[in-house]
Amino acid sequence: MIRAALFLFLSLGATGVCAEDQVVVNFEKAPTVQPDGIAVRLPKWEDKGVVFTLAHEPQQSKAKGLVMFFTHLSSGKKGIVCAMATEPIPVRATFSKPASSVTVEMWGSTAMPALLEAFDSDGNVVDRKSLDSVPGRKAPGDPVPVFTMTVSAKRIAYIQFSGPREGEYLAADEVRFTPVEQ
Repeated sequence: MIRAALFLFLSLGATGVCAEDQVVVNFEKAPTVQPDGIAVRLPKWEDKGVVFTLAHEPQQSKAKGLVMFFTHLSSGKKGIVCAMATEPIPVRATFSKPASSVTVEMWGSTAMPALLEAFDSDGNVVDRKSLDSVPGRKAPGDPVPVFTMTVSAKRIAYIQFSGPREGEYLAADEVRFTPVEQ
């Protein structure tokens, strides 16, 4: 009996939700390059009830705000990034149903800051995690390190990740979230 209760407690974890309840979104099916060799840039990307867009339209130009996909050289996994090279704009992920926890696996330019924010349906920030400097390579031949950031709140409607300055990048490789039971 005690073993069964301990197993149940460990299975549910502190949040009361099994790991199987998490939804995982990655970008492996996303197109990166068109047949003519031009990078694919899209106004939005949708997968598993999550819509990825830019947080707002560009303000320094009349260009259309677009996202694109970037391949991590050492792993070959694809990540989603803001395609606006001269105007860093946060990438937004909007959930079709509220989430209680969101973890984003990312990689980015060496020594740049990273910010992950969670918002409720009224646009209020309900949790925020930041890094002053993303992990960097220890030696020139090392792969760009992948790191994770997690935000939690009762009802997360969307998240935004940002941090790059002009000429830098931050790619989200995977988004894992726990939907709130309705």
